[in-house]
Amino acid sequence: MAAGVSALWSAYRMRLKRRRLLLRAIRSRHQLDVVVDRTATIPPGQILAFTTLRNEMQRLPHFLEHYRNLGIGHFLMVANDCSDGTQEFLTEQPDVSLWRTDASYKASRFGVDWLNWLQFRFGNAKWCLTVDVDEILIYPHWQTRDLHALTARLELSGANALGAMMLDLYPKGPLGAGTYSAGQEPTELLNWFDPSPYRATRQMPMQNLWLQGGARERMFFADCPERGPTLNKLPLVKWNRRFAYANSTHSALPPKLNLEWSGPKAISGDARLSGVLLHTKFLPDIVERSQEEKQRGQHFGQPDQHDAYYDGVVGAPDMWYDHAVLYQGWKQLCALGLMSTGEWN
Repeated sequence: MAAGVSALWSAYRMRLKRRRLLLRAIRSRHQLDVVVDRTATIPPGQILAFTTLRNEMQRLPHFLEHYRNLGIGHFLMVANDCSDGTQEFLTEQPDVSLWRTDASYKASRFGVDWLNWLQFRFGNAKWCLTVDVDEILIYPHWQTRDLHALTARLELSGANALGAMMLDLYPKGPLGAGTYSAGQEPTELLNWFDPSPYRATRQMPMQNLWLQGGARERMFFADCPERGPTLNKLPLVKWNRRFAYANSTHSALPPKLNLEWSGPKAISGDARLSGVLLHTKFLPDIVERSQEEKQRGQHFGQPDQHDAYYDGVVGAPDMWYDHAVLYQGWKQLCALGLMSTGEWN
């Protein structure tokens, strides 16, 4: 009896939390100014991409090319305090609808409120991909099977979301060295990663996964691994306007969404179809960007606790070590248990 009452109370609390998040999102629309709205031209059946970004002219050409090739039909993007031509560039893209804001990224729960609003308004009953510009989604057979094939497979298996591990890629040699040209394939420079160790637990009451470990933790959070980055995400979801992301795409409500994936097969034994977000944070501009973001204080709930991280990056360390593995593609990641094909062979 007590367990049943506790479960009902937890479910009630999660419903209230989800409604509060949706209310925040709806209110946040007043912070967004339309730059160009082409949503009326989106044909039925398109997969939509949602992104918030700031000064990403270097990454945008490859980002757009990659996701267009995967079958994204329209991009809904929020430009936050951009000053490098990002807004002007995106305005010219025929498959982009763009909003701008100078409001606080941190106060918007790191852009989640803005994207929850756009998903509420435009994403209902559609497959929606939510990614940062430094995240490149890959999945089994991604070069020959687009997102329409992937979502069809997910629906056939009864899944409403695709789980994905965020995998940090880094160069061999000091950060900030080398050159990168807009549109270039990032893995030509960032071609190493940590194959292990990783660990995963469930957190209550949302039942969300908490996956940690890997290169950033090894390099910058070795003395306080509990502050290391969260690596699990649910970037692709068959959206319902009653859904809400709670913490970036790391967790969502209702809680059943968080049970769509239990983490990499190597850690959890979960053999369901999953993907990997190749994290291209460590391109050569990372040193300059880290100096700026430390001053802005917009990327962490308690920025002062991450000063050592920024200082570590600004010091341009070499993240490579003896157990680093050279990135070779999705089959390699499946063999390592970091992504799974499910029964999609």
